[in-house]
Amino acid sequence: MKKHKLVMVGNGMAGVRTLEELLKIAPDLYDITVFGAEPHPNYNRILLSPVLAGEQTLDQIILNPLSWYEEHGITLHAGKKVTQIDRIRRRVLAEDGTAAEYDRLLVATGSNPFILPVPGKDLAGVIAYRDIADTQAMIEAAGKYKHAVVIGGGLLGLEAANGLMLRGMQVTVVHIMPWLMERQLDNAAGSMLQRSLAARGIKFEIGAQTEALIGDKDGRVMAVRFKDGRELPADLVVMAAGIRPNTQLAEAAGLHVNRGVVVTDTLQTVTDPRIYAVGECAAHRGIAYGLVAPLFEQGKVCATHLAQFGIGRYTGSQTSTKLKVTGIDLFSAGDFMGGAGCEEIVMSDPFGGVYKKLVVKGDQLVGACLYGDTVDGSWYFKLIREGRSVSDLRQKLLLGESNIGDAGHLGQNKAAAMADADEVCGCNGVSKGAICKAIKEKGLFTLEEVRKHTKASASCGSCTGLVEQLLMFTAGGDYSAAPKKKAICACTDASHQDVREAIRQQRLVTVKSVFEGLGWRTPNGCSTCRPAINYYLISTWPKEARDDPQSRYINERSHANIQKDGTYSVIPRMWGGETTASELRRIADVVDKYRIPTVKVTGGQRIDLLGVKKEDLPGVWRDIGMPSGHAYAKALRTVKTCVGSEWCRFGTQDSTQMGKDLERALWRMYAPHKVKLAVSGCPRNCAEAGIKDVGVIGVDSGWEIYVAGNGGIKTEVAQFLCKVKTAEEVLEVSGAFLQLYREEGWYLERTVHWLSRVGMDHVKRKVLDDAAGRKALWERLKFSLEGEPDPWFEFDKAQVDLRQFQALQPALPALPGLPTPPAKTEEVA
Repeated sequence: MKKHKLVMVGNGMAGVRTLEELLKIAPDLYDITVFGAEPHPNYNRILLSPVLAGEQTLDQIILNPLSWYEEHGITLHAGKKVTQIDRIRRRVLAEDGTAAEYDRLLVATGSNPFILPVPGKDLAGVIAYRDIADTQAMIEAAGKYKHAVVIGGGLLGLEAANGLMLRGMQVTVVHIMPWLMERQLDNAAGSMLQRSLAARGIKFEIGAQTEALIGDKDGRVMAVRFKDGRELPADLVVMAAGIRPNTQLAEAAGLHVNRGVVVTDTLQTVTDPRIYAVGECAAHRGIAYGLVAPLFEQGKVCATHLAQFGIGRYTGSQTSTKLKVTGIDLFSAGDFMGGAGCEEIVMSDPFGGVYKKLVVKGDQLVGACLYGDTVDGSWYFKLIREGRSVSDLRQKLLLGESNIGDAGHLGQNKAAAMADADEVCGCNGVSKGAICKAIKEKGLFTLEEVRKHTKASASCGSCTGLVEQLLMFTAGGDYSAAPKKKAICACTDASHQDVREAIRQQRLVTVKSVFEGLGWRTPNGCSTCRPAINYYLISTWPKEARDDPQSRYINERSHANIQKDGTYSVIPRMWGGETTASELRRIADVVDKYRIPTVKVTGGQRIDLLGVKKEDLPGVWRDIGMPSGHAYAKALRTVKTCVGSEWCRFGTQDSTQMGKDLERALWRMYAPHKVKLAVSGCPRNCAEAGIKDVGVIGVDSGWEIYVAGNGGIKTEVAQFLCKVKTAEEVLEVSGAFLQLYREEGWYLERTVHWLSRVGMDHVKRKVLDDAAGRKALWERLKFSLEGEPDPWFEFDKAQVDLRQFQALQPALPALPGLPTPPAKTEEVA
């Protein structure tokens, strides 16, 4: 299938987030070309301030490195500014002559800094503060010069002032308004902020109006002159007086512009539906947003329409401002200035650096302004959004959410009192519940780990304190401490990795030797550690370590899934989801013979017989005459396929045959957790390969392989691993990946979590970069699976204890072709 062409002008946070969302849901729909005016990949513009302050490096704020563009087949023209959009020919042209044609165009040009139109604005040493180049220029100037003047007392200006001061410059902030950050703070909070910054050494000229910038004989700025005639020495002047949507390119192309490129609820421009716009350059319902969270919301909606799903509408965003200015937490939302008809509830502690102002109109909270202590900001914003009555909360409203209720002030952590659905990170839309779940399930101990797994506090950083509180009460102890080793269970202090390494290094081959060698507290282990150790043994030393059925869960001992009523489910294997009339007749006969109440087609393209009595299991297996589907085991479950090129008019490869080949090669493969595969014959991906542990998609020139997807409780999209040409390569790469997972994964760790732990770079080094190592992995897997028994038919070899299938009353009669069970009738636990 020929891909459409998508061109994006602008390489910033909003635009690239749109591409990320698009690649999740339609990874093969477009050939994507990106033009960025800066010679850098996408980076976190919000974190330029820590770079200026020397707290982070430029490399650390890169969001999508060059390798990300390469992995997703995106052509990046970095450092090439687009100068023309030709809507007739549907192409864009850069200033160096580079051109690209488009079927869809995404305008994400962001905004430009506002430069005061005063004499001297073009002098050397006068810069804006908007990008990496500006930041580097300030860092260089701080190493040579002494006096800096920052014009603008908003967030950006104050961050610039703080960074320059930390680099040794004497800094004065010039702000024409009566107090700092007048759009986010009231007079009281702004004054507290000024006092705090002044105590650090920053000087202020509040209410001063710049008239001109004075240059020296070499053409470099030397002073700032105010309208009252005073002058300030200035070797560096930073313009931080606001931003304006960057719409020049759009205007020149004839797109309608009014406070930004005007877009509809689908983020399409009102002038040309082939052209979309997101981010600071876009104006939606008369509003151009400058905060990260609304821009990411726009990107998500835009991606669904670019993906041709036709769903999602962006209806605007209710915004709150939660910021961290030079380490001081600030929050404001709604009508925090108050006015006629409003009441103000205020708590001010200048000595403690805390200020709270709540504005109530009628019986509703309509605004909030917080300084120093912002942990309740999300709760106040929720009350403002919902418009609920706060008459029952008035007495304790100022004390915060943790103090609401009959129990009064219990002194508990404020973060602990938040509801799971409450939003913690507004930039990335992460709730408290999602953060706590990740901390518990993934064993997170540090702020960086939480950022990696949830993105909470990874953008503007204003919710960092709240995330740290969540870490403290969820993980316990010191959230900043190095991650502690998590024991496999209460029987030992050894971790999963310790056990795996000991088994390999000491060549341990029995469960008993592991218990003795690692000093287990409980001689026979427990239900948590025994299955894990048994798996580690047989996966490390195949053919040498002996499988211990008593160390497996009940389903794996019975070789069928127990149901809530005590009966069992039987799912025979169907290679690649393909079956025959003969198999279907046998299944129908078994259903009648054993009076099985329910027959269901599974999501993995197999047939499930539900309600089988345990004593009937051997007879059902024998009469069906089909291999075990291992639907009960931590093993390969299914290889889902579409009909592919053999039947489908869109198919590019024979996906059914590929699926059958994979399943026949890998069945009977035990693993740390269940494993599911899928093969799609074309990029339409009918087999849903994008959410499987290994997903294979046929394309014109071969096959694309994706890994570590998960369609479970939390759906995880598989990551692109590589592209190969032949079916033999698919088998080798897939097998090598799975064997690496088998050898390195911890028991009950899905591929998605294993990959998150070890990293894609590690997998690529082992599976792609090292050809000999890849072949060795594949050979080890084939060696492990060779001669493995089918537990439904090879009872002795698979160590199936037939006593468990005997009915207590009456005893089970011998079945033809099966060994006669001993007289003992109790079930083995």
